[in-house]
Amino acid sequence: MQTAPEDPFRMPEERPPRLTPQNVPYQDLPHLVNADGQHLFCRYWRPLSAPRALVFVSHGAGEHCGRYDELAQMLVGLGLLVFAHDHVGHGQSEGERMVVSDFHVFIRDVLQHVDAVQKDYPGLPVFLLGHSMGGAICILTAAERPGHFSGMVLISPLVVANPESATLFKDPPKILEEVFQLTGRTIVSWMPASLWVFAAKVLNLVLPNMSLGRIDSSVLSRNKTEVDIYNTDPLVCRAGLKVCFGNQLLNAVSRVERALPKLTLPFLLLQGSADRLCNSRGAYLLMESAKSQDKTLKVSSCHRSASGRVGGLPLGGVSRALVRHQLVVHSLGSTRVSGTTGWQSVVPGGEAPRVSSL
Repeated sequence: MQTAPEDPFRMPEERPPRLTPQNVPYQDLPHLVNADGQHLFCRYWRPLSAPRALVFVSHGAGEHCGRYDELAQMLVGLGLLVFAHDHVGHGQSEGERMVVSDFHVFIRDVLQHVDAVQKDYPGLPVFLLGHSMGGAICILTAAERPGHFSGMVLISPLVVANPESATLFKDPPKILEEVFQLTGRTIVSWMPASLWVFAAKVLNLVLPNMSLGRIDSSVLSRNKTEVDIYNTDPLVCRAGLKVCFGNQLLNAVSRVERALPKLTLPFLLLQGSADRLCNSRGAYLLMESAKSQDKTLKVSSCHRSASGRVGGLPLGGVSRALVRHQLVVHSLGSTRVSGTTGWQSVVPGGEAPRVSSL
């Protein structure tokens, strides 16, 4: 059977525009296309004058970079250019919700974005700022390019596996409820991390798409208003954590543990002591293991938070800590920032690591 010859004058059909998960054309939004051809939504906060440094913000699991707008505005006020993107499977970026083929995809995309921005601002120091899962991404990004970043700010980062977090899911599948009933939640919470990793790998082979349930948002903050804001944010993923993604988080924890001794860049670590999702033990492990000569840990007694705070720390406290700390002070080339009091400068290598309260 013969087919009609193609018309050489026929115009090619236009491809439909790529849309965000919220059905907004990417052509109307700032975005980048990663190595897998996925479109990632980007945000940029630029100071009015020429920036003195660059800061990439890495958000946590299930959320999006827009939740860091208030913190970014504070940093812009210091003359810093802040930029971020929604990770694959999050917010307005493409990808199945909270699913990633390999955790390294997150690190690869961050480096791509950093390289793109640095081309427009060559010679400026670049910093990393990450919260929770975003903290793990920052640690692995810094370890992959030693000497590239001028400093790092970590807010309640994911460093060690916290078995207790498995008891914080709402509406877990029946199989997990039976496990909790059989063993008791106390026993489950004290299972060795190695056993959790093994169990996660086995479960990932059998039921990778099974949902472990949704994180109980009430553990994010004591402030009901902040929890309500989180619960009503249309860009926050509340579909539930899948086994395959949980397995990637555990893989990330293993990689982070191996990466810690490779860290030599200055960093400021802000930790909420009441954080039930990212175990505060990870903060102390990071302080002990990193080879950085300039490292500071500040601890707050707060929970995490949904709005007005980051990692359970009030945004004002986070901002003051950043301003006082030499990471920002040195990048601005000054010895004091107007409007701050009581900040202390540390000469790299001149003092022991500091641990204090916010």
